[in-house]
Amino acid sequence: MHPIFEVRRAAAAGRVLHAGGECVSIRHMIPSVIEMIRALVAMPSASSFDPSRDQGNRGVVNLLASWLDDLDCSVKVQRLEGHPDRANVVATLGSGEGGLVLSGHSDTVGCEEGWSHDPYVVTEDAGRLYGLGIADMKAFFAIAIEAMRKADRTKLVSPVILVATADEECAMLGARRLAAERQVQGRWAVIGEPTGWSPVRMHKGMMMESIVLRGRAAHSSVPANGNSALEGMVLAAQALIRWREQLQIDYRDTEFEVPFPTLNLGTIRGGDHPNRVCAECEMQVDLRPLPGMSVSEARATLHATVREAVEGRGLQLNMTSMYPGTEPMMTSSASQLVQTAEQLTGERAGSAAYGTEAPHFASLGFDTLLLGPGDIAQAHRPDEYLSVDRIGKGIDLLGGMIRRLCTSEP
Repeated sequence: MHPIFEVRRAAAAGRVLHAGGECVSIRHMIPSVIEMIRALVAMPSASSFDPSRDQGNRGVVNLLASWLDDLDCSVKVQRLEGHPDRANVVATLGSGEGGLVLSGHSDTVGCEEGWSHDPYVVTEDAGRLYGLGIADMKAFFAIAIEAMRKADRTKLVSPVILVATADEECAMLGARRLAAERQVQGRWAVIGEPTGWSPVRMHKGMMMESIVLRGRAAHSSVPANGNSALEGMVLAAQALIRWREQLQIDYRDTEFEVPFPTLNLGTIRGGDHPNRVCAECEMQVDLRPLPGMSVSEARATLHATVREAVEGRGLQLNMTSMYPGTEPMMTSSASQLVQTAEQLTGERAGSAAYGTEAPHFASLGFDTLLLGPGDIAQAHRPDEYLSVDRIGKGIDLLGGMIRRLCTSEP
């Protein structure tokens, strides 16, 4: 069986396939929004580069696929080659030209210590719902499904497509696969990242690089017998700081809270004892380029800057990308998608400093926008929560976008 049609064919028989191959009945009424949120949070789906900590997202995929199948969507599951526990979901309601994609990532970061509540049991306290991934970004799926359920499908002239991706918290393999195989069609894409339901039409890119220098160890009393990789890395760091200063002169955009590219020298590791010349040193850096900058060009300049800094010192240099990189994103303020969101929210579309999957949809020709119920301040931290009042507001907001962009209603 072709993996794209795994869920659709199983659903036709009233079943959905789990990662282990077992089948469970899915012919039931779609739960309430709160119950959907509870079920999604209860399903662990942390992504990690460490295989022992990676939980996959198939449980979340199966839940979403079952609800969307009951909504009479055309449901596809796309398995990621080499990652049996990871998959994307693409579910289409209606047909026609164009279409609105409501997309989010179905994975979370790992669960850290420090929670006051059970991270996998949604707990309501003082108008807040606590749970791992509830803001970033499982609640968005439940809200989007409810908005789709309430839509008058007799008036749909363009489809509404719900997309759930895998692996966003690591290398964005799910979104990259969707884009590479052009598995999603449409005109507009709303990415439900945490924005507090304020529209965001642009964000910075992101890249992470590892720089490794290898020299020669020696006793510190006769340093000439060695070649210090640590001292070479100091020169590389100084060169990168000078380049950062130039970047901040050359590129500025006051639409961003931090109006210039940022370059963070995040880690440095080298040497094992004060009385030994350091033979190997690694530095890891993070660069956030502005819209208008290219990740590949920035990477090339970073590499050239480091090579020039250590040239002639007899050190072995190795530079690798820790992460493929996310391009910056910017959608025109004149876009119908942006203007619709601004009209419905009463807010001017702004910017974000973090990267998302939006550039992968933009590469397919979509106008893209970030718009979700959570707050970015709640992401990736213990006691992550979502304000209860964001749920009803979101159903109305996404419902309004569906009506304006996908139906024949005026």
